[in-house]
Amino acid sequence: MYEQRNSSDSNAYANIPANNALWNLTGRAGSHQSSNATSLPTAIPQSIFTNPSVQPSSVVNLSNSSDVVIGPMTQYQGPVTIYQYMDATVEARSLQANGGGINQSRNTSNSVSQKVTTTSKLLLVLISLVLIVAGVIVYVELTRKPPETPRGPIYFSNNYEHDTFPNLGNGHLVIDRMQWGASDLVANKLSVPLKHPIPYVLITHIGVQSVPCYNIYKCSIKMRTIQDSAIAEKGLVDIQSNFYVGSDGYVYVGRGWNWANTYANSSLAITFMGDYGRYEPNEKQLEATQYLLAHGLTNKFIDLNYKLVAQNQTKSSKSPGANVYRIIKKWPHFYPCGMDDNPPCGSELGLPYPWNANM
Repeated sequence: MYEQRNSSDSNAYANIPANNALWNLTGRAGSHQSSNATSLPTAIPQSIFTNPSVQPSSVVNLSNSSDVVIGPMTQYQGPVTIYQYMDATVEARSLQANGGGINQSRNTSNSVSQKVTTTSKLLLVLISLVLIVAGVIVYVELTRKPPETPRGPIYFSNNYEHDTFPNLGNGHLVIDRMQWGASDLVANKLSVPLKHPIPYVLITHIGVQSVPCYNIYKCSIKMRTIQDSAIAEKGLVDIQSNFYVGSDGYVYVGRGWNWANTYANSSLAITFMGDYGRYEPNEKQLEATQYLLAHGLTNKFIDLNYKLVAQNQTKSSKSPGANVYRIIKKWPHFYPCGMDDNPPCGSELGLPYPWNANM
């Protein structure tokens, strides 16, 4: 059984050709078909097929039926061409469903790649900055001068009590005989005492292309070499001068304040360690000599009006070298004896010319 509602609408389809019917109810041979079936409209407007939004206004109810076909049944003879038209909205959704994941994956991959590239660049910049800062710090540390330690008062002492060390001041140490390794065999062979206050101070140098020494180790070796040469080659009882001044700014004790040197009994001989016809004396050496003279004045070892002379004024010699002689000529107490029309050095004391005591 079926029921067709809104039968009043059937008149609208009265003139539609029978071959355009929308619904046909047919049963196969031998199938049950209701005898009460009412004929359906035979045709509907073509606009229903071209416009899917137009829906039929009739409703068909079927019951107790089989092999029912609803809709047109069209049979074609000959070649058939079928065109399919797709709504743009459906096509867009289909593309999004099929390709959207790939594009999204590609976009995600590109985004990750860009993030990795940016991170690598930032890391390289950070490492470069760290290396630059480290290089600057190392350069500053290597080129920075150590801070100067403020010096307090330094006192001269010939003993080592209370951590004192023989010092003339301003770091000019006095290196005694035991420290530079003087031979003990000559300790009791010096026989001519040096009377105080001493009227003359004689400046000499080692010469003979002697290279200046710049540390206590090399200067101590030079002192032992000078002493060995004086004893073994020249037949002297000890090293020649009273004091020796190294380029390290230290004063090395020769015969000291109390024993006469090998030049003149009434003089204090100070020798610059090196050949100063070839080399220039440095500031440490010159200052150490002046500190030694100041110490001698303070302790009344030398006369307040002592006369400072160079060895080339007392004998025919290149000592103390042109470079030292040029400087000491400008020092206080320099005495131009033996030069031009001046009398020989020490003539007022009865000293012979040349000065060469050989003792």
